[in-house]
Amino acid sequence: MSRAAALARLVAAAACPARLVPAMLGIAALGLVAAPPVQAQPAPEPQGLVLSLSKARVTITSSFSGDSIVLFGVTPDQHGVAPPPDVVVTVRGPNQSFVTWKKARRFGLWTNVESRSFLAAPSYLAVLSNRPPAEMADADTLRQEQAGFVNNRLIQRVGTDYADVVPGDPFRQAFLRVKQSQGLYFERTEAVEFIAPHVFRAVIPIPGTAPIGTYDVQVKLFQDRELIARGMLPLEVAKVDFEQSVATAAQQHPFFYGLATMLGALAVGFVANLAFRRD
Repeated sequence: MSRAAALARLVAAAACPARLVPAMLGIAALGLVAAPPVQAQPAPEPQGLVLSLSKARVTITSSFSGDSIVLFGVTPDQHGVAPPPDVVVTVRGPNQSFVTWKKARRFGLWTNVESRSFLAAPSYLAVLSNRPPAEMADADTLRQEQAGFVNNRLIQRVGTDYADVVPGDPFRQAFLRVKQSQGLYFERTEAVEFIAPHVFRAVIPIPGTAPIGTYDVQVKLFQDRELIARGMLPLEVAKVDFEQSVATAAQQHPFFYGLATMLGALAVGFVANLAFRRD
């Protein structure tokens, strides 16, 4: 007999007062038989790394002189592990190619004698951490994860080969000095602070000379000299209003942009001549 038919007979029997108690006992027994076995619920997994930016877009106008973006992060719950994990925040701007020249004295003049091309190098590079990355993990792990300023790869073209040379390479050092003098490359080992046991913040400075494009904000956590979590957010730096219109025209119509610039310069010179000429 099926469970549905047995349940129907028990309900019919329950309609008679004399059979009420046996019927109720039968319904209870049937419920125990039909109920599925209770399974143990698995323990909840620890939450992953959660990241957020104070604003995801920086707009550049004619009066733009720089901005600051605040990164907030919540580390995974490590079941009360103390101290909190180490944090390395790496911000990379759009990739560009650069050429570094080496000068030498020839016939009493300083001239360019050798060059080195850097391919797909970040136009902006900021490394922020709560302490020096060299103290967070072994050197191989840091190089593999590009955690730390000196561990970021800068691919060079050396003759017909492409490689990331040693940190002490003179061309690499010269390239870094130029970018650091422009305020586009820097490292700050005390820029990440914990405002709660599992919550940290870091201020990302965007200089007035920052190139436009999409930036990658990468965050990596280290615990006991091992990588335990990572995350990434995009950050957009864009021109707006008149500046964006001029930039778009220069990129899409370079001939007409150059012609308009030349005519504008001639017009300004003509007006200045009329205004300041002496009769």
